[in-house]
Amino acid sequence: MRAKTILSGLFLISLIVAAWVVVHALPQKSDAAIEPGSGQEILVAAAPLTAGTLLRATDVAWQMIGHAPAPGEFVRPFAAARDANPEIDEQTRAQVFGAVLRTDLAAGEPIHRHSIVKPLEREFLQSVLTPGARAIAIPVATGGASTDLLSPGDRVDVILTQKFGITGAPLTRSSVAETVVENLRVLVVGAVDAKAAAGTAFGRTVTLEVMPDQAEKIQVAAELGKLSLTLRSATGVSTAGPGKATGVKPTWAGDVSPALGGAMPPVTQAERPTVDVIRGAGQTQTVKPQ
Repeated sequence: MRAKTILSGLFLISLIVAAWVVVHALPQKSDAAIEPGSGQEILVAAAPLTAGTLLRATDVAWQMIGHAPAPGEFVRPFAAARDANPEIDEQTRAQVFGAVLRTDLAAGEPIHRHSIVKPLEREFLQSVLTPGARAIAIPVATGGASTDLLSPGDRVDVILTQKFGITGAPLTRSSVAETVVENLRVLVVGAVDAKAAAGTAFGRTVTLEVMPDQAEKIQVAAELGKLSLTLRSATGVSTAGPGKATGVKPTWAGDVSPALGGAMPPVTQAERPTVDVIRGAGQTQTVKPQ
């Protein structure tokens, strides 16, 4: 009986040892893999942001979390996916670029899909416009800041360029460029117009935030000539305030090219006609007016 008990004990001990060997032979999971969501990153506000902000690359950042991502959060692709497709990381971030915030966000607070409105969505303009402001879409000429330099949230000046075909006008006054309105906020940058490829003057439609009187001024300017945009510095401050002109002088053709003055045809003195003066006794005298 005692021998049977000893054998049973040895058998149990062997089972325990075998189980221990099998468990430790299996691949070990890291702590990050054991805890759901640990090691993942989500998109958060890089700094305090107010409602109505048009999100840009500098406004958002990836932040590590120790829990499973909440529904609606923007989750960063895993390292393996980023290695396979280096562009996927920026593509994920770009999903929020140009969108407007519905509410204020503190620094480090997650960005949810329900907390933003994208340009093509119905509530976008209602959410992005400041009180009393309007939105106006204008065609802008190719070149300058009107190509791929603009992003929603940028500040721009509107420049009008005109050409005059007045007969007899000096070449130095044949064309002019002038700043119509300054320091307007870009709301939406439209896709390149298909007509641009055919050589037309316009390449993009850009939606700007304006006040009613500024909208009227831009509309008239669009009828007078070609509109283009110049990008302002992010740290520049206009002394006239957003949308106001600061009295920048127009630039004429002669201001840009002094050579135009020498290209003008010489002005000839017109020959004055003679006048016959009839005096008494039938005497006639021919004179030239002074």
